[in-house]
Amino acid sequence: MSQEIKEVVKHTYTEVVNSEPGCGCGPCCGSPIQEVIDQDWSLSESYSAVEGYEPKADYALGCGIPTEHAKIKEGDTVLDLGSGAGNDVFVARSIVGEAGAVIGVDMTKAMIDKANENKQKLGYANVNFVLGEIENLPIEDNSIDVAVSNCVMNLVPDKNKAYEETYRVLKPNGHFNMSDIVLKGELPEGIKQAAEMYAGCISGAMQKQDYLEVIEKAGFKNIEITKEREIDVPDQVFLRYVSEEELATFKEGGNSIISLGVYAEK
Repeated sequence: MSQEIKEVVKHTYTEVVNSEPGCGCGPCCGSPIQEVIDQDWSLSESYSAVEGYEPKADYALGCGIPTEHAKIKEGDTVLDLGSGAGNDVFVARSIVGEAGAVIGVDMTKAMIDKANENKQKLGYANVNFVLGEIENLPIEDNSIDVAVSNCVMNLVPDKNKAYEETYRVLKPNGHFNMSDIVLKGELPEGIKQAAEMYAGCISGAMQKQDYLEVIEKAGFKNIEITKEREIDVPDQVFLRYVSEEELATFKEGGNSIISLGVYAEK
C-alpha cells in the first residue's frame, strides 16, 4: 500500500510540474485534482513578502512558511525535505548566504528537474537538489544544521521512519521546523480512502497529538508549536467523496484540519 501511495503522489506532482506555478496541495489550476471544485483553492500561505522568494519555484504546494521559525543562520547547512521546485530552498539560501549550503530532497524526478532548471537560471553554486525519499535520505549522518519541510511529511507513508531519518542526518544540537497538516477529530471515511485527497495533503494527515508523539519518539527534544491555523476546506471538496449528511456530522463534531508549524531539536 505504501508504494501505491508513493506512485499516486509522484504522478500528481509530476502533473503539477506540467501546469503553471500556483498549483499544489488542495485542488487548483492545472492540478489533476482541479475538477473537485470550480475555483482555485490552496492550503498555502503567501510568500510575496519573504526575502529570497522566487515565484517560478512556487507551485503553492505548502501549508506554511517553515523557514519563518527555523532559526536559520548565515553559514548553516540546511536540508529541505520534499523540496519541490525549490521554493523553500531558495528562501533558505537567502539566509545562509554564500558561506552556507542548502540541499533539497524530493522523490519526484520532474520536480528535481524543474528545481535544477530554476537553480541554473539563478546561478546558485551552493544549492543542490537530490532525488530521494525522506524515509531513506541520501544524506550523511550528522551533516545538517537545520531541516525544514513544507506540507510533505503528511504524504510520507511511514512517518516514524521519516522523522528517524531527519534525526539521523541532523548534527548534534541541530534542529528542524516543519509546516504540516494534522487533524483534530476524524475525517469522514470517504475522504480517508480518496487517493486524490491523500495527494492533496489531507487524507494522509495524522491526529495532532499522534504527530507530536512521532517526533518525540524519534528522539527530538524541546518540541514547540510555532504556528497553528485551521484550514477552511470548501464544502465542494468534501462533497465529492461524502454525503451532505456525513459532511454535516463532520462539521458539527468539532473536527478540523489544521496547518501546524513544529520546531524541535536533536
